[in-house]
Amino acid sequence: MLCGSRIAMIEGARIRLNGWQRAAVAFGSAFGALIDPRRADLIAALGETTGKPAFDRVLERMKSSTEGRAVLLERPRVISSSVGHAWDLPPNTFGAAYARFMGSRNFSPDDRPPVRFMDTEELTYVAMRAREVHDFWHTLFGLPTNLIGESALKVIEFEQMLLPMCMLSVIGGTVRFSDRQRALFFKHYFPWAIRAGRQCTDLMCVYYERHFDQDLEDVRRRWGIIPVPPDAIKPNAARSLEAEPGRLT
Repeated sequence: MLCGSRIAMIEGARIRLNGWQRAAVAFGSAFGALIDPRRADLIAALGETTGKPAFDRVLERMKSSTEGRAVLLERPRVISSSVGHAWDLPPNTFGAAYARFMGSRNFSPDDRPPVRFMDTEELTYVAMRAREVHDFWHTLFGLPTNLIGESALKVIEFEQMLLPMCMLSVIGGTVRFSDRQRALFFKHYFPWAIRAGRQCTDLMCVYYERHFDQDLEDVRRRWGIIPVPPDAIKPNAARSLEAEPGRLT
């Protein structure tokens, strides 16, 4: 049963927009995100104002999945009070790998911007869930949080959810690449991400928190996850990417 406080956390920031307002927010967010792709709030707004059909499809798939229905029923949130136990799990587990990913970057699961522009409570939760499992996907696919790693994950997210924002983010990211980064991305990361996003299970239908105590490699195999190949990052290219760290979404 979903408690009232959790409903308030999801519902509190919602803003209803008419068609023209939605278009204006989408255009302004897209323009701002191209100028500064680190603006997670703009990327989030772009995803919400252009993504309703995609989120509708995700919602229907979740309703057709056993774990997806459990997620919709219980509405878990990826926040410190809910996932803090991951830091105490054995090092081989998925939960411990997630904790290492977050801790090594000084990330907090509480930093995500709220969902503001979805029409219904259900879609608001689906959009929030998509946003909050982002770091689980980083952990599972072994992707860094620099610009090239985030762009590769956006390709996977597009394959999984068909959100226009994901492809727009890839286009915006590649525009900012150096020639070396662009060559690396399209030679190694892009084709791998297309294959990885298509081969794995429907990741929005996974109740990740129930699998925290399971072996990382076991859950990768079960969900069809192809981690990024170790040789995808050439040493010189990796160094050139370190200048662009950050959590982009």
